[in-house]
Amino acid sequence: MSDIEYARRPRNHLLAERPVPGPGEVTDGAADGATAAVSAITGHTDHTGHTGHTGHTGHTDRTEYEQAEGPFREYRRTVEVVDGRVVDTTTYRLEIPWFGWLFRWPVRHALRQRAPGVGLPPAWAPPDRLEPRHLMVLGLLAAVSMPSAFVNTLFTQTVNFAATDFGISEQGQGVAGVIVRFGIVLALPFAILADRLGRRRMILVLAWLAPTLASLGSLAPNFWVLTASQTVARPLGIALDLLIAVVAAEEMPRNSRAYAVSVLAMASGLGAGVAVMALPLADLGESGWRYVYLVALVWLFAAVTVTRKLTETPRFEHIVEAHQIGRAHVDKRRFAIVASVAFLANLFIAPASFFQNRYLDDVRGYSASSIAVFTLATATPASIGFVLGGRMADMAGRRRVLATSIPIATTGLVLSFTVGGPMMWVAAFVGGLVAGIAYPAFSVYRTELFPTARRAQAGGLIVAMALVGGSIGILVAGFLIGRGWSYGQTMATLALAQLVTATIVYVTYPETAHRSLEEINPEDA
Repeated sequence: MSDIEYARRPRNHLLAERPVPGPGEVTDGAADGATAAVSAITGHTDHTGHTGHTGHTGHTDRTEYEQAEGPFREYRRTVEVVDGRVVDTTTYRLEIPWFGWLFRWPVRHALRQRAPGVGLPPAWAPPDRLEPRHLMVLGLLAAVSMPSAFVNTLFTQTVNFAATDFGISEQGQGVAGVIVRFGIVLALPFAILADRLGRRRMILVLAWLAPTLASLGSLAPNFWVLTASQTVARPLGIALDLLIAVVAAEEMPRNSRAYAVSVLAMASGLGAGVAVMALPLADLGESGWRYVYLVALVWLFAAVTVTRKLTETPRFEHIVEAHQIGRAHVDKRRFAIVASVAFLANLFIAPASFFQNRYLDDVRGYSASSIAVFTLATATPASIGFVLGGRMADMAGRRRVLATSIPIATTGLVLSFTVGGPMMWVAAFVGGLVAGIAYPAFSVYRTELFPTARRAQAGGLIVAMALVGGSIGILVAGFLIGRGWSYGQTMATLALAQLVTATIVYVTYPETAHRSLEEINPEDA
């Protein structure tokens, strides 16, 4: 096959191409989003040249292709022979709010491949071929996932330093942690309203309120005022995270819902990472932890972006048009299963997270800066787990991924509270990585198993059960440690709940991979 013949084969990987019709010809429809006006976030023009000889010097032979299906707002590829040279030029524009820079190189690399493809997307892309709307929504949701995670992480990361500043005992810290978690009751009204007034309205309200209220912790005159401020702010961050998951489930194609969760989890990890990276501010003095709370105001820029660009989900608009608001019913068995798993899993997950900094400080003698380095070094690789787990859950199925990864992740995390030195770092690394693999499958079930008209409400109640389990786990852990148990013994005991969790998932959870939400919930059809 000659160079020109090879270049003229339409691409069929990241996108599907079709020839641009000549004068008088028609196609089945315009390329999706090809003429939409967009801001130049990741627009890029790519030129690739291949040499071949046509036997006609000075002759120009030109063929153009447009996007038939794919993620680009604008796309045009031109293949032409100029003076015996094959020139293959691609011009495209991709719009991904906030994170467009992250995809610039892989997209460019995929388009530079000369092979036309066999209909499969690149390994880093979702199983489904996404459309411009999917990318826009996913980018916006990722943007507000960062402040959600930051607000959710803030009190956990700073409580030990604030308690030292105010002279609060370890038992007092545990009580404060439980109080903050029971603030989940403030998140439930937003979940209920999202099922009645729409997802977009509630996300916008929460995107502005959560970081603003979290920043007020910097002004707290005592430890209990700080606790009260975060008892209000943290549930709003949780409600925001819940609604982000709901929108992702309703917007993404059937084979890419777990992939979307993995992308959002990475964005959340970045938001939580900012809280960790800001932790060295606590070393500036006894009250240095207050500066960490001020960082929350940075996330108002994300609120501005979603206010301008986020739209309502088509599935919610459909139930509004069909007058189905409040009429759907939640399957009680499904709810009981998912809620019990959330409760049991957090009996271990919450105290493992809550007491990690205290363990590193009290037992290993780490400073705030050392804790930040440890957390970033061992938790950042979880982002790799998110990517792997999202794709595995979409391709191989959710149940298999969860049943395998939960025991391995739990073992690694327990060991990180048991051993010291390099082995502690390795154990935390492995536990975080495998926990990242489990997370997309674990999270996506909370939205997939319930009808659109009740999806946010059911998710809110499940999150509430998770926080109740986490609060009990923190109280039990604090009690046992206060009675002289080691951190390793305490975490190993609580980890038994994880084995029960893995069993329930494998035996009772339905498989939802490769199925639309309407197939999973027939009342939505």
